[in-house]
Amino acid sequence: MDKLTAMRSFVEVANVGSFTQAAENLNLSRLQISRHVQEIEGWLKQRLLHRTTRKVSLTAAGEEALKQCEQILHQTAELEMRALEQAQSLSGRIRLSAPIGLAHHLLLDAIESFTEKYPQVTIDVLASDRLAQLVDERVDIALRFTQQPDDHLIARRLFQVDTVICASPHYLTQHPPLHEPNDLRNHNCFIHLSNHKWEFIRDNRSYSVNVNGTLRANDMSLLCRAAVHGKGIVLLPCDLANHYLQTKQLIRLLPDYHIPSSALWAVYLSRSYQSPLVRQFIDFVSEQWSSLAMTLSTESNPSH
Repeated sequence: MDKLTAMRSFVEVANVGSFTQAAENLNLSRLQISRHVQEIEGWLKQRLLHRTTRKVSLTAAGEEALKQCEQILHQTAELEMRALEQAQSLSGRIRLSAPIGLAHHLLLDAIESFTEKYPQVTIDVLASDRLAQLVDERVDIALRFTQQPDDHLIARRLFQVDTVICASPHYLTQHPPLHEPNDLRNHNCFIHLSNHKWEFIRDNRSYSVNVNGTLRANDMSLLCRAAVHGKGIVLLPCDLANHYLQTKQLIRLLPDYHIPSSALWAVYLSRSYQSPLVRQFIDFVSEQWSSLAMTLSTESNPSH
């Protein structure tokens, strides 16, 4: 039996604490996973896992084996990726899910640069603001804006994105001014379907406002365009808002209040089964987007 395959199965079981979940993550049967773990225990002549009907946990020997196996798998993936790069033969298909707004802007530029460098790579993009089911939809990488991804997934933080509340100059001349978050109750707010409660912080005190309006959508770009047309107020990530703020088509509101920021994460199922192609793409976009920290910060945005 391939020892690397056995290691991947053992590492996955150890990380997720379940033979069934590990089998699902690695697209193998539970019996195959069990045999792989038995094989590596026989190879090392040590019991690595405590097994009960409710959970799986590491023995002391298993904890040490996990560290060593993860290091070996990491080095193997690194070697394979470098070899492919040197041979300029990185190829294959990545199935990627991403928010609609990101797919239209930053992601498209990154994909074009990546496929120009690796022309034998094909990227399938599932653009949606709902959270993709990685197993059911066979997604290799999910790009998600969140403060903290799910604990059962492997995630790599790519960059932080601040959020601003804004409206067009025309809207502001036609409606009462905003002095505090509660004033939003008297305004037409364009709302993303996943977020009808807007959060603010000032002087270590939190404020939350349930907002209402004439337009709700699952596409931030649509909400942004509606605000530019002068009909309402919108809460936007800086990657969408910056152009309109800098060109004065939108004005930042309530600048004395901080809006909790989120980060963009690359989320995937298994560190031990991450292909060189997937890893190289994540490394590529991480490097390409590393300079975005200030441009996606509220410090780069003019205030009202």
